[in-house]
This record gives sequence, structure tokens and C-alpha cells, in this order.
Amino acid sequence: MKSRERYAVVFVTVPGRKEGRKIASGIIESRLAACVNIIDKVESHYRWLGKVETAQECLLIIKTKSSLSEKLIGKIRRMHSYSVPEIIFFTVAGGDPHYLEWIGDETA
Repeated sequence: MKSRERYAVVFVTVPGRKEGRKIASGIIESRLAACVNIIDKVESHYRWLGKVETAQECLLIIKTKSSLSEKLIGKIRRMHSYSVPEIIFFTVAGGDPHYLEWIGDETA
């Protein structure tokens, strides 16, 4: 891992694959992420505006540098159809140094 560089995995749910692909392309092209996985058929249960809801969604798993968090959140918010999208960062404690270096090389 490059000295002092911090990496993150980010979870974002989207209403469908089409929107997931649009967001994935946008953040990869902007060099805000090195990789985005799209997982289909995630069943979400949540409370929204006082009601319990259920929805079929897709989950984006995004690999990036922690230092890009503000820019990445802004880009996702601009592209996302939800008024309050799920955008959750998890700090990467370690990993294959070559993979982590690749994330660093592929992001802004």
C-alpha cells in the first residue's frame, strides 16, 4: 500500500441495473473509482417517511481512495434518482498491495 494512502469500499443501492451502469460509468470515467461491481436482485427492507417499505434494488460495490469521498458522494448524488441515496464508506484495513496500488493508480 502506498504510504499514507487510505482506501475504501463503498455501498450504494440503486433502483435497477440501468441506473447502476450509468453511475458506475460516470464515476469510473471521472476517476473517482477504480472498480464498481453491480449485484442484482437485492431485496431491501427499510422505513421511509414513517412506513415500512420493501424494494428490489441493485447494490453497487465501489473501490476507491478515501480521499475522494466528498467528490464521489457529490457525483453519486447528482446522478442518483433517490432523494436520499444510500452511500456508505467502509475503510479498507488491508489487502493485496498490488490490488490496492492499482486502485490508487486508477483514481484521481
